[in-house]
Amino acid sequence: MKLADFVYTIPKNLIAEYPIEPKESARMMHLDKKTGEISDQTIGDLYDFLEPGDCIVLNENKVYPARLIGKKEKTDAEIEVLLLRQLKKEDKIWDVLVEPARKVRIGNKIFFDDYKFYCEVIDNTTNRGRTVRFSYQSNLFDVVDKIGIMPIPAYLKRQPEPKDVEYYQTEYANPNYMASIGPPSAGLHLSQAFLDRLTAKGVKIAKVSTAIGQALFDTIEVEDLTKHRMYSEPFDITKEAADTVNTALNQKKKIVAIGSSVARALESSYLTTLAIKKNSGWTDKFIYPSYDFRIVTHLLTTFHLPKSPSLLMSCAFAGTEFLLQAYKKAAKNNYRFYVFGDTLLIH
Repeated sequence: MKLADFVYTIPKNLIAEYPIEPKESARMMHLDKKTGEISDQTIGDLYDFLEPGDCIVLNENKVYPARLIGKKEKTDAEIEVLLLRQLKKEDKIWDVLVEPARKVRIGNKIFFDDYKFYCEVIDNTTNRGRTVRFSYQSNLFDVVDKIGIMPIPAYLKRQPEPKDVEYYQTEYANPNYMASIGPPSAGLHLSQAFLDRLTAKGVKIAKVSTAIGQALFDTIEVEDLTKHRMYSEPFDITKEAADTVNTALNQKKKIVAIGSSVARALESSYLTTLAIKKNSGWTDKFIYPSYDFRIVTHLLTTFHLPKSPSLLMSCAFAGTEFLLQAYKKAAKNNYRFYVFGDTLLIH
């Protein structure tokens, strides 16, 4: 395999700028690995596909408005600061991305909210990455919730809008797990009403939490895939979630991961007994062809960016040739791509 094997192009008009409503009307390309069949369905068809006892696993981590617009000290130059992850809560130290990076150096202060507080750059991490210390004395999330902007992807080619607070968030997001700068995109297509219908049918729902952070922006730059290093992200699988998944596994039921972040958490937690354990910590697991999935039997995902870790995970699950064949068909049939786009169900 070469990195060039995971490059494809689509017309720009296929990049979905907004989500479709109602959620269950979004298209869902169904990929059957055993038969090689590719069929066109909708998210709503999941209801008939799933049976009592099957288990769908959701990532309930919540997106926070992580994009801050500040002013550089002395020059008042506008600087965008994207909060990636909190490193030391007590010292208010964060990993961030800054733009334009060329204007931001160690020792610089960037002021926010009409100069009410600032962050000071204390280290450089990558070309755009910085480590900063905030002066805000209370809970930083409280002020970020008021002045922050939802960090929608740059490829959307539009400015964030008030509606993005709703668009860029799953309906089942849990405020107790608020650490993501992007949503589990497959989960954007599942309304709470639809989940309630599945529960009433007997489908089991397990919720895990995986923070979606820097990996959202990563593209793979090395030809040798074994040398790519994933950005570590925190995740949490409760005993209740593990028990729900393990019961379904023991009964030979479907385990449907709603998004690559869920698949990553589950596959980071499997035991040699082919079960998962209660687990909380950090994962830098990089899943790429030809990884052998131990837990996930079905994957609901979206159409991912070229050379992205999420694309390679989908290729590992479906088979590279089969998946890229599906992408080609999707482009031909005007499927909508990326975070607000349509989905694939792979098994």
